[in-house]
Amino acid sequence: MSDLKLRVKEMIIERLKLEGMTPDQIEDQAPLFGDGLGLDSIDALELVLGIEQVFGVKIEDEAAGLKAFKSVQALTDFIAEHAKV
Repeated sequence: MSDLKLRVKEMIIERLKLEGMTPDQIEDQAPLFGDGLGLDSIDALELVLGIEQVFGVKIEDEAAGLKAFKSVQALTDFIAEHAKV
């Protein structure tokens, strides 16, 4: 698992208070919403804030959010592409 992907998974667990879950339990390609992690719109807002605070990346609009939140892999790719590193 890449360092960035591990950090993304840890941020998801921490921000959403997924007690007892470890990064290796989150599948890279599983959807974040619906049948994957089962996140909802409140969780999405918390993730947007977390991504801005932890990685310095803003999700500017709904289209970018839909693309970024497809899966952990999609979110990791989005952050890697837009991070100011």
